[in-house]
Amino acid sequence: MKTFYFLLLVLIIGSNSIAQDFKKQGSVSYKILYNGNERDDMPLLHVQFGSNTSKVWRDAPDVKQLIPGYAYEAGYIDYGNKQLFQVARFDDGDVFHSVASMDDLPELELTDKTRDILGYSCKHAKTVINSNHIDVWYTTEAGIQGSPQPRVGYVPGLVLSIVRNGNYETLASEIDIKRKKAKTSLIPAELGKEVNKNELGDIKREKMIISTRVFNDEQICWGKENVKVDEPVLDTLYHFAGGTLIVKKVKLPVTPDHYSVFAEIKQYSNGDAYDRTGSVFVIPTNKEQSFWDGLKNGMNTLPIYYDADSLDYQGVVINENYEPVVELVRFFTTFGVRHFNDRVKIKDIEWEDHTIFKQDVSDLKSYLEGEVLVGAFIGNYDRGGHKLTLDIKAYPGSYDWQEEEEKKVFVQPLFNTCNVMEMGGQRYGTMFKNDSLTLNFSIPEGVKNLRLRYITTGHGGWGGGDEFNPKQNEIFIDDERVYTFTPWRTDCAAYRKHNPVSGNFWNGISSSDLSRSGWCPGTATNPEYVELPDLQAGQHQMKVAIPLGEPAGNSFSAWSISGILMGEYE
Repeated sequence: MKTFYFLLLVLIIGSNSIAQDFKKQGSVSYKILYNGNERDDMPLLHVQFGSNTSKVWRDAPDVKQLIPGYAYEAGYIDYGNKQLFQVARFDDGDVFHSVASMDDLPELELTDKTRDILGYSCKHAKTVINSNHIDVWYTTEAGIQGSPQPRVGYVPGLVLSIVRNGNYETLASEIDIKRKKAKTSLIPAELGKEVNKNELGDIKREKMIISTRVFNDEQICWGKENVKVDEPVLDTLYHFAGGTLIVKKVKLPVTPDHYSVFAEIKQYSNGDAYDRTGSVFVIPTNKEQSFWDGLKNGMNTLPIYYDADSLDYQGVVINENYEPVVELVRFFTTFGVRHFNDRVKIKDIEWEDHTIFKQDVSDLKSYLEGEVLVGAFIGNYDRGGHKLTLDIKAYPGSYDWQEEEEKKVFVQPLFNTCNVMEMGGQRYGTMFKNDSLTLNFSIPEGVKNLRLRYITTGHGGWGGGDEFNPKQNEIFIDDERVYTFTPWRTDCAAYRKHNPVSGNFWNGISSSDLSRSGWCPGTATNPEYVELPDLQAGQHQMKVAIPLGEPAGNSFSAWSISGILMGEYE
C-alpha cells in the first residue's frame, strides 16, 4: 500500500494541485554533521524556494584566495516540468549545465517513522544508492517543497535531513518561510552550454587541475638524426641517441604546497614489438655542469665514474659540480600494444589500445617549477619505435590558493644508472659485478626527516639473467647497512591484455606473465622509500651493493637504479 501511495504521488508531481500547495517563498540553511559532530570545514548549504521551483547552492569557501578553476555551482528544480538542472559557472566566463528528469530519480520507500526537526514533524523515507543507505526526513507542514540533495529522490514536502550510512548528516539549521506567495521562477534564463552529468563532472575537475602537456604523441625510435644545438629553446623538441631520447624545455607553474603533482604518461607501440625500458626525467641545470652538456658534446664529457674493473660510466653520480638526472617515472613498454593488436587473437582477451603510467611525483616538486628540461627515453632499435605523451598535472588539496606557511624542502639527486643515452654510448649499469656503486654526498645544516627515494630494476633477459632472478639490494651509509630489499614483481600476468605479441609458451604461460626483478611489461616501478631519521648534517658516503649475475655469451645483466635524497628544513 505504501509503494502504491508513493507511485501515485510521483505521477501527480507536475499537476496543478501539487503546484498550488507549494508556492510560498522561503529558504533553508543546512549544516553537515559527521558522527554527530558539526563539520566546521564544510560551508553551509542553502535551499531557496520560489514559484514551483527551488535553488540549491553552497557558500563559497571562506578563504583568502580561491584556487583557479573553482566552480560556482547551483542546482535548480523545476517541479512543474519535473526537471533538475545543475549549473556551473567559472571565472573565465564559461557556463555549463546538465539536465535530468525527475522520473529517473531513485525510488524512495516510505516508512512509519517520524522525527521532529526545528519544530516540524517529519516523515521518513529510505533508499540505497551505490551501496550507501540513505535516510530522508521531510515535512509537509512548511508549505514549501525542496531538498538539499534533490538527486536522492523526490518526496512531497520539505526535506530537513538526509543521513548517509547512519553517520553523515545534512541537517537543517535555519528555516525562513515567507507568508507571501512566490510569483517568479528561480530557474535562470541563461544556463550555458548543455552537457551530460558525467561531462559536467569532468569539466569541473579539469578546470581545477593545472596541466602542462610536455610531449604530445611524440615518436621515440631509432634512426632520427641527432640534433646539434647549444642551448635549449623553450617549447622546442630535441632528439638524441638516434631518436630514442627526446628532450624539451618547458615552463611549469609554481603551485602551493597543498597541490599534488603527478606525471601521466600515455604510450603505445608504433612498430616495436618488444618490452623496453623507459624513463621520464628532469635534467638539473643548477650546477656548473649538467647532463645537457653530455647530450650536446658527447657522453664522455660528463663526470666519469670508474668501477673496480676500471670500466667508465658517464654522468651517473653526483659531485660538487654535477647532478645526475632526476628520475620521475621508470616505466616499461609492452609487447606491441596497439600496433600489433590485429596480429594475434586469443580467446577471451581484448587487447588494450595503449598503456597509461601515472605516478605521484610531489616529492620532486622543487624540480618541476619554472623553466625545466624534461626528457623521455625508450630504449629500442626500431624505426617505428613508440609513441609517447607526457602531462605534468597539479591537483589542489585545498580551495585556498595560498597556504599560510610554505615548507622549505631539501631534494638532492645522488645517482642514476638508468642509461637513458644507451643508444648514444652511455654504459649499462654493470658496476656491481666486483664492486658496489659508491659516492660521496653532503647534507646542509638544518635539514631533518631525511629519506631516500630509491628505484631499482634488474635486467638480463635470459633464463640466467638478473631480469628473471631475484637479487638482494643493500644500501650502506658510512659503512652501516641502512636498507635491504629484493625487488620482485609476481603480478605480471595481470597485464596480459597490454601485450598482444608476447611469446606464448607450450605450458600456457606467456612471456609477459613471468615474474621479474622489480618490473613487468606495461607497468611503472614504484619507488622504495628508505627512512634515514638519524642522518646528520655533514659529509657522508653511500654504497649500493647488488650481486650481479654472470654473463652468458653475448648476454649480460645490468641494474638500473636511481636515488634521490629528500628532507625538509627546520
